[in-house]
Amino acid sequence: MNWIPLGRHSRSRSAAVGVLLALFAASCVACSDKDATPQVPGPVDGTTTLLADGRVLLAGGYSGAGTSATSTATLYDPKTDKFTPTGPMTLARASHTATLLQDGRVLIAGGGNRASGSPTNLTSAELYDPATGKSTPTGSMQQANSGGMAVLLKDGRVLVVDTFSHAADLFDPRTGVFSPTHTMGDAHDGGAITLLADGRVLVVGGLDDNLHSLSSSEAYDPSTGYFRPEGSMAAGRTELTATSLPDGRVLVVGGQTNYAHTIAYSELFDPKTGVFSASGSMHTPRSMHAAISLADGRVLILGGVDAIGRAIATAEVYDPRTGTFSSTGSMGATRYWPAATILSDGHVFVAGGQGNATTLQASAELYDPSTGTFSPAG
Repeated sequence: MNWIPLGRHSRSRSAAVGVLLALFAASCVACSDKDATPQVPGPVDGTTTLLADGRVLLAGGYSGAGTSATSTATLYDPKTDKFTPTGPMTLARASHTATLLQDGRVLIAGGGNRASGSPTNLTSAELYDPATGKSTPTGSMQQANSGGMAVLLKDGRVLVVDTFSHAADLFDPRTGVFSPTHTMGDAHDGGAITLLADGRVLVVGGLDDNLHSLSSSEAYDPSTGYFRPEGSMAAGRTELTATSLPDGRVLVVGGQTNYAHTIAYSELFDPKTGVFSASGSMHTPRSMHAAISLADGRVLILGGVDAIGRAIATAEVYDPRTGTFSSTGSMGATRYWPAATILSDGHVFVAGGQGNATTLQASAELYDPSTGTFSPAG
């Protein structure tokens, strides 16, 4: 049985993992050098969003003590390689969603404001405007949503799913209102979500209502408002990633089966047939990692925890032309649940995450696909 880190999506559902975040109070990553890079706020369960002007918005997350969420927001500018504060969120949030809208604003929805004890999950949402650097409240969801998932639809609306209650909402930026849509067939707690080339949204894996790992998937069709079952993976997995490839298929990587077995192999979902097929295996089994599409069509897999529950700094690259993984440079810090996004210049920005059971990472770094190396950001 693996050592079990606290599940980001499972913190309010499994007593076996719900107490670990209390250990965070023993460790706080701090900058003692006045000339050091400013700490990235919200090192665990914050969000990173690439803005239209090329900067990155880092919003919320749990504080260094790990016991409460923060409302702090920071901008990272790749052109100057500097962090600068921006207007805070209207509420402290962690485990929320952040989605770049077509008009350049960012929808920040749901989340919770406590890491331990009795968490308070939020129905509220707000909009961050890069032009003013301010966040303003907007409509509320039907269901309090912490650890949910969101994706921008092709028509400009945002689908937000609550992986605990099966509920789903649609946000319309023109009205600032959430409206309920049809529910998911399964909970998919700790699952993955991605937009398909045909405009549908794939939801795959996670835990069901009985806390069993799901091998199933389903797809949301915005034209009908319904979720429909799709194919099943070879085995159930939670804390996985699902990444759309240039040819329209979806790469499913890593995860854990019932928090007992960490997975190295990957599968490919074909939206045309609704079928999963086997693909290559990673060099290191990992879950709670990040996966980012690179500009050349490859996928960067980084961080996570390995088969014996250790936080790792290693990274691998998946090549869809060969269906194989190759090792690349390692990060400067171990991170699971890191926040990552690709920048306009093709580099990958990685921030925060958890280093081990008692360490929150407050640093950030950049991955250069041309050299396969990581370097400190800032």
